[in-house]
Amino acid sequence: MLTIPSLKEEFLELLERDKEFRYAVIGYLGLDRIERTQTAILEEIKRIWEEIKALREGQNKLWEEANKIWKEVKALRESQEKLWEEVKALRESQHKLWEEVKALREGQEKLWEEVKALRENQGRLWRYVKSGFEGIREALGISFEEYIASFLRFMLYELGYTDVKVEVRKYIVYEGKVIEINVFSEDPLVIGEVTLTIRNTDEADREVRKLVERAEIVSKVYGEKPYMKVLAVGNAPKEVIEYLKKLTTRYDVKLIMGREIKEVF
Repeated sequence: MLTIPSLKEEFLELLERDKEFRYAVIGYLGLDRIERTQTAILEEIKRIWEEIKALREGQNKLWEEANKIWKEVKALRESQEKLWEEVKALRESQHKLWEEVKALREGQEKLWEEVKALRENQGRLWRYVKSGFEGIREALGISFEEYIASFLRFMLYELGYTDVKVEVRKYIVYEGKVIEINVFSEDPLVIGEVTLTIRNTDEADREVRKLVERAEIVSKVYGEKPYMKVLAVGNAPKEVIEYLKKLTTRYDVKLIMGREIKEVF
């Protein structure tokens, strides 16, 4: 629905750019009627002087009517002046708006430059972390689960959790059963399943389903939903990796692929 200000702006814009519309408005406001009235008055005066010169009272009434018309003309001129003032103000506002749009565009360009720099820095950081973890694993001969636990500690630290304890092979007792979780953090609540190889989509379904079931158990035991669910896979065929991407996205699971800790997005 158009508002009064928007109708006003549209009306002023049409007055400025559309010549025929201006003439139509002038006609609607009565300027052509004034001209016709003036002509009629002159003809009536001429006819009065030619036919009935003695009718001075009628002539006076005609002059009074003419005075009223001139007052209307004067008021119309004043309104027109106000209208042009508003048109001028509208142009100035439009100029200011374009200046603001220009400033916003410049700010947006600077923001994208910052985002680009952040992405480049993040890429360098992940390459550094990758090489660092790879060197530690080769030097110490740690297991894939321990490797993932170390990586999760770093990832959580990057997310703002500075003092995180990530356990390997955490055991939880639920309804008389012992549940093993490959990697686990209590604060924030994170659980992860780690497997060296997934050969086909059936195994992918099984691993994701197992992780989701363990997440439900952890939610019941700790009274809150896990902050993050992680599935770390050492190796998988290309088509299985693509399937895992879709499957983990559906179940809100963080997927980590490869012994070198290469995140799959």
